[in-house]
Amino acid sequence: MDVAGELEKLRLEVQACRRCPLYKGRRNAVLGEGPPNARIMLVGEAPGYWEDLQGRPFVGAAGKLLNELLKTAGLSREEVYITNVVKCRPPGNRDPLPEEEEACAPYLERQLALIKPEIICTLGNHATRRILSKYGFEAQPISRIHGRPFQASTVSGRLLIIPLFHPATALHRPPMRETLFKDWLKVGELLAELKN
Repeated sequence: MDVAGELEKLRLEVQACRRCPLYKGRRNAVLGEGPPNARIMLVGEAPGYWEDLQGRPFVGAAGKLLNELLKTAGLSREEVYITNVVKCRPPGNRDPLPEEEEACAPYLERQLALIKPEIICTLGNHATRRILSKYGFEAQPISRIHGRPFQASTVSGRLLIIPLFHPATALHRPPMRETLFKDWLKVGELLAELKN
């Protein structure tokens, strides 16, 4: 299967999407980006101002911090696939509403099915709740489970889900920065174990 071609078709479909009212205020829908054969997928919540402007995920201040966090884990942005639960920016960067998440759910499902990641790092409560419940885990607050891996079985093999705080958490609450970096160090350690 031509995964890159299928992702491009999906991107065009998302650009034309009218499943929920968010399309009315967007400049760009943001499907995601990264290699179609990425072992690691990062799932955030929704595009913000800069993402909506550029049509790319995590390009604002949270994206700059995410790049630093990735380095902490021994990763680069070029080797991970980055997406969001919701593909259009909610007004004023508010949290996505449940009906907006549901409207975008088929797109995220198709991304997961096409890319078949071995590891999913969820960034924030919305992404964590959606991904954990998809794979049969009870949704819990990110504050209780951040940095703790969950192992699931899928048709394509073993999947590791690692709930993490959204990078914006450290921007709004600077003391959280240390926690985020510690969690990403754990991600790096888990990756090293998986390579052995």
